[in-house]
Amino acid sequence: MGHSRLLFPLDKNYTLKEAQSDTKSHLLLGMVEKVKHYYLVWSNPLGIEDDTIKAINSCHRFSMEHFDVFYHEIAGVYRYKIGSNQLEFIFNGRSHYDKYRDDWSEAFEIWIEGFLTYPHFIRAVLEMAILNKEDRVAFLASNRLKVFITQYFAVKVYKYRGILPYKVVA
Repeated sequence: MGHSRLLFPLDKNYTLKEAQSDTKSHLLLGMVEKVKHYYLVWSNPLGIEDDTIKAINSCHRFSMEHFDVFYHEIAGVYRYKIGSNQLEFIFNGRSHYDKYRDDWSEAFEIWIEGFLTYPHFIRAVLEMAILNKEDRVAFLASNRLKVFITQYFAVKVYKYRGILPYKVVA
């Protein structure tokens, strides 16, 4: 039984999931570019060229396959947090797909801006996209991003149970 069969016919998650899937590559690429820029500007204001900075500056094609779990989880958190699953009335002539795509893209970009204040987020993204010499390093960085999502949003994403509130102990 496919997961999509669990949704009701007028559930906006059909359209929202499609919009999230269609924007995945674009949003993740933008995220890596922002992280790269932020790291270069704020972590290296003097422009000192060490091996890490040289690797980041010379990289223009990013390894994106390791971000699948991160994107899937953050997309799920968005669907969990936005509330109602009913399609809404749109009176301005836009389609539901366009509205949900734009809303999702805006929320994703706002969240990424907020994540940039966390050095461990920046390091994990750089390790996964640019600095991963080994798949093991990228896998560990991916796990750190899962923990980051749990702590940042105070929810736990379970593969089969869904998303549940999570009490973060400080």
